Amino acid sequence: MDQIRDYSTKLEKTIDAISQPIKPHLPVIARFLLVVTFLEDSLRIVSQWSDQTNYLSTQRGMKYGIAEIFLIINVILMTTCSILSIMRRYTEVAVSGLAIVVVSQSIGYGLIFDTAFFFRNLSVVGGLLMLLADFYASSKKKSNLFAGLPNLAETDKNEYIKLFARILLVALFMSFILQGEFTFTRLIVSIIAFIGCVMVVIGFKAKWSALLLVAFLSISNVLLNNWWSLPSTHHKRDFLKYDFFQTLSIVGGFLLLFNLGPGGLSMDEKKKLF
Repeated sequence: MDQIRDYSTKLEKTIDAISQPIKPHLPVIARFLLVVTFLEDSLRIVSQWSDQTNYLSTQRGMKYGIAEIFLIINVILMTTCSILSIMRRYTEVAVSGLAIVVVSQSIGYGLIFDTAFFFRNLSVVGGLLMLLADFYASSKKKSNLFAGLPNLAETDKNEYIKLFARILLVALFMSFILQGEFTFTRLIVSIIAFIGCVMVVIGFKAKWSALLLVAFLSISNVLLNNWWSLPSTHHKRDFLKYDFFQTLSIVGGFLLLFNLGPGGLSMDEKKKLF
C-alpha cells in the first residue's frame, strides 16, 4: 500500500510539473471549451435558419412566428452569455442564461426524454455550476443560490456548488456505461470510467481523476464523434458535430475541476484534517 501511495505521489508531481506552463492559461481555456457548444449551436442555427424554423413549425407544432422568436432568443442568449462567461463578466447572469437555453431547447426540440441527451445536458449543467464556482472562488463572493437555508450557514455555500457540479459532471459517463452493446473492451473501459467517476464524486484524488476523464473524453470524442469524416450531406453529420462540441464543453468543466480542486466537501480535503 505504501508503494502504491509513493507511486501515486510521484505521478502527481510529474503531471503537475508537466502542466505547470499552461496552468496560468488553464481557466480561460476551460471556460472557452465549456461554452463552445453554445457558440457552435448559435452558429448552426443561423446557418441553417430555414431548416430550424421548418422543423419547429412542422415537427414540433410551433405556430408561425413563435419558432423564429424562440430561435432568436436562443441565439442571443447563447452568444452573449458565452462571451460573458469567457470574459468572466456577470457570470451569474451568464450561467443563468445558458441554463435557460439548456432547458428551453430540451423542451422546444422534444428531447427532454431522450436518455443520452438528458445525461449529456446534466453534465453540461455540471460544467456551468463549476463555472459559477470558479467565479466565486476568484471574486471571493458568496453564493446566493441557497439563501435562506439555515443548515448551510456554517459552510461556504460555494463548496456545495462544487459538490453538485462534480455529481452532475459525471452524468455523461452513465450514458456511456448504460447504453450500447457490451463487449469485453467496452466492459473494461466502462469499469475504468466508473471508478474515475466515483473518485470525482467523492472527491478522492479528484483533480487527477478529472484529468484522467479529460483524456478519456478527448480520445473517445475524436474516435466516436468524427463528424469531419462525413460528407456535408450525410444525415448523421450534424448529430455527431453537436455531440462533439457538447463533449468539449464537458471537458471544459473537468478542466475547471482540475484547476479549482474538489472543494471542502471531498475526501481530499478531509484527509488534510488528519
